[in-house]
This record gives sequence, C-alpha cells and structure tokens, in this order.
Amino acid sequence: MKQPEGHHLAEINVGRLIADVDDPRVAEFMKNLDRINGLGMRMPGFVWIMQGETAGNTDTKIDDDPRYVPNLTVWEDQASLRKFVFDTVHKQFFERRTEWFEILDEFHFAMWWVPIGTEPTLDEALERLNHRRKHGDSEFAFGWDAVTQK
Repeated sequence: MKQPEGHHLAEINVGRLIADVDDPRVAEFMKNLDRINGLGMRMPGFVWIMQGETAGNTDTKIDDDPRYVPNLTVWEDQASLRKFVFDTVHKQFFERRTEWFEILDEFHFAMWWVPIGTEPTLDEALERLNHRRKHGDSEFAFGWDAVTQK
C-alpha cells in the first residue's frame, strides 16, 4: 500500500503475556518496556503513542483481559517504523517475544494510513486488526508485505 499524500502510518501490535504483569516470568520484559518505548519515542519519524498509567500501557485492557498488551503508535512512514523495529535494541526483544508472550493463532499486527494529526483510538485499531484477520491485507489494514516505499 503506497503512502497517500498527507498521511502517516498507524500500527497496532497486540500480545498476550504468558503471565500477569507482576509475575517473574515476564519481569525482564516489564522492566524494559518503558526503556524500549522511550527509544521509539526518540526515533526520527516517531509521531505518537497511546499511553496509559502503567509501563507500556499495560493498564489498557482488551476484552477485560489484563494479560493483553496493546501497542498503538503513529509514524511518519513505514521506513521509520521499520528502522525502530528491526534496526535498534527493540529487535532483540522482538526476537525473544516467545519468552514472554503466547503464540497467537491469528494476526496480532496491523497498519493503516491516517491523515496527519490523527491519533487513532484503540477501538479503531482493534477494528482494523480484526478486519485484517478476517480479510487479509487491504487498504483498510495491512502488514509489512503490503507496504511500499514512497
């Protein structure tokens, strides 16, 4: 999906922890969550992140399940997001995700274009994620393989 003029890239990534946030099995992840999010917020191309009251927004519930951890951000373009995800220390945590998160049977990640200045809601993001789960990549929601550079 080519980036439309006057738009930024929104993304949602949802994971379900293998244990509650105060469990020692996820302690290393929880200890580093604010550090990794802080790095993302300092990256060139970062625009916005949904924040809660606790580390990494772990107080935001999906389906009243405290072990779901949503990450909702906006970036200037896919290259900026890709650089953060795969070319920083974030990659080390991404590669170890199965130590802390359940393996989900469905898509847990979706991107879409938003007009510049838009801060998407979690409900909107979940709608787009569910659309991708049901219909695959489309203009409404897509994954890495569907994105093209400007």
